[in-house]
Amino acid sequence: MEQQRRPRTAVVSGASIAGLSVAFWLRRTGWDVTVLERADAFRDGGQNVDVRGVAHDVLDRMGLTPAVKARNTTETGTVLVDETGRVTADLPSDGPDGATAELEVLRGDLARVLLDALPHGVDVRYGLTVAAVDDDADGVTVTTTAGDALRADLLVVAEGVRSSTRDLVMGEEVDTHELGITMAFGTIPRTASDDDRWRWLTTTGGRQVHLRPDPHGTTRAILAVARSGGLVGVDRDEAVRRLRDVFDGVGWEAPRVLDGLATSDDVYVDDLAQVRMSTWHRGHVVLAGDAGWCVTPMGGGGASLALTSGYVLAASLSTAATTEDALRAYEEWMRPLVDDVQKLPPGIQHFAYPETRLGLAARRLADKALFSGPLRPLLAKMTEVAQTERPLPAMSA
Repeated sequence: MEQQRRPRTAVVSGASIAGLSVAFWLRRTGWDVTVLERADAFRDGGQNVDVRGVAHDVLDRMGLTPAVKARNTTETGTVLVDETGRVTADLPSDGPDGATAELEVLRGDLARVLLDALPHGVDVRYGLTVAAVDDDADGVTVTTTAGDALRADLLVVAEGVRSSTRDLVMGEEVDTHELGITMAFGTIPRTASDDDRWRWLTTTGGRQVHLRPDPHGTTRAILAVARSGGLVGVDRDEAVRRLRDVFDGVGWEAPRVLDGLATSDDVYVDDLAQVRMSTWHRGHVVLAGDAGWCVTPMGGGGASLALTSGYVLAASLSTAATTEDALRAYEEWMRPLVDDVQKLPPGIQHFAYPETRLGLAARRLADKALFSGPLRPLLAKMTEVAQTERPLPAMSA
């Protein structure tokens, strides 16, 4: 009798969108999958993400489009406002991939849909990170912070932009490109003045204020600034104190946002940085999502790329003759999508975050030109990410 081949095994580090997509598709194609997550429990909440381009097809193949649509943020459009709250421009939101996408959802809500849909047999373990990686000719041994040694055919690093496991394994390959912009994210109480639009103020001093609706009766707020002044790594109270100095005199809803962040339990501050790498794999280790190619909110489409990467990786592994061939095919398919989003227009940071009144006036004139009349289709084209005319690679169960 022919001996039955054992299932291939994978350890996935990171249980957000990329890691859960990888786990879903690897298990669907017969792998035994263990997911490690740093947090002690599933992380709900987070800010807006969306499903765009080829990720629509991936979500359809998962059978999860209705579930994601049911968790829509309720956002119907995007407007720019001035310091008094007056609307100065209306961004195009026509079609599924406008400024406000058809499938606009909170990061935690999208990840929850993926978690709930994982095929039976995926082992998700919380409160664990990777302490050591031993990659040899036959596979990889992953040692966790709890001291467990997990033997696998593949380690998938699906952590965030500051991934410690990626740095441990890929070291010299990692090029973290800082954009010079800091963002503070948080959830604040909803008020009667809030509506169903993403409202976006840009003002002098390289500062922005964003308010976005969510489906949970609260409002998602973002404060963004060029030149952070050391906001990352401090506790919430100190970060808010420093933000009050940075946003002094801005007007509109800035004081309310600051007061809300002072009591919010999910404040997150980060310096925006792209991750640029010449390769996303080495031996029996491969990267997926932000760990490999963080595109930042400046580029957009990070969730769509993360969702798509899980399918493309599993499909490549299901059809290639060797692991090396599969990982090379995965990179070749994903790379054009990532490169397209990471190529920011020259000087975009200065245009998006004007320092002076003259710069702000020029920005608002440009906004009016772009967001109306004959240039509006061009702006709509700029919101398209994760677009490709190539079919998704075939998957063998």
